Amino acid sequence: MYAYILLVLVVVIFSGNLLIGKALNDLPPFTIAFFRLCIASIVLLPLGMRGARRSMQTYWNHRKPFLIITLTGITFFNTFIYGALQFTTATNVAILETVIPIVTVLLSAFYLKERLKRIQWAGVLVSFCGAVWVVIDGQAVGVTAIQWNIGDGIMLGGVMSWAVYSIAVKKYMHLFPGYGALFVMSSVSVLILAPIVAVEWWVVGVPAFSVEAGIGFLYLGIFPSVIALVFYNRAVEETSASKASIFLNLLPVVTMVGAYFWLGERVTYEKVAGAFAVMIGVFMTTGMNKRRKKDE
Repeated sequence: MYAYILLVLVVVIFSGNLLIGKALNDLPPFTIAFFRLCIASIVLLPLGMRGARRSMQTYWNHRKPFLIITLTGITFFNTFIYGALQFTTATNVAILETVIPIVTVLLSAFYLKERLKRIQWAGVLVSFCGAVWVVIDGQAVGVTAIQWNIGDGIMLGGVMSWAVYSIAVKKYMHLFPGYGALFVMSSVSVLILAPIVAVEWWVVGVPAFSVEAGIGFLYLGIFPSVIALVFYNRAVEETSASKASIFLNLLPVVTMVGAYFWLGERVTYEKVAGAFAVMIGVFMTTGMNKRRKKDE
């Protein structure tokens, strides 16, 4: 029960990342990502500095995979999310985010030569159809007449980014200490994003910051970036990685409810149906296969 309570909190926190990211969409996406990581680095400083110092040679010896993990998972994944939220709804982003396990499975089959069972291929198809159904808002008859949203396309970049990150983590993350690696990755991401933010401000102008934006940055830098990861890792220790990852498929449901009451987003039957199709497809692709392995 303790682990499931932690996972509920993780889902709520991750949903808050999308809702607050949408509420801050008057700020440019690189700016949001930059200040989020600045705060995360400060919070992680006392937790990860000692481990980072002890393992500096390890980071350098494995700098290529470490940079891939940093860029795909820490630097640009949430930047894709905040960019997508400039144009599309938090609900759409949450649903498309659940496609990540499917893309990860496909990339693993291609790069890591992992074999897919028939039930997994069926899950891929169901999840893909569900995601497309959400994007087109159920207007299957008039697909060619639909005005496609660029935000949904940007989020596909985020999906690919996290899928590559997941594969890199599976192969290389065991080489690095936990908090130390997270602190170094956040700090490196700040250095990478700083000149990009300078260009962003030069192009669109220096944004006007508000007290509400500052509170939003604090939430993004503390809760999704640190606390949710700590809770998630603890829940994995108490249960298993498979149970924890499947539990996160509740993210679209929680985000839909939050977006409806807080942001005033319209929730249609088509989006609800598409969200459940995506979650069923993810379960077919990841959950059933892991259950079968356990039975064997």
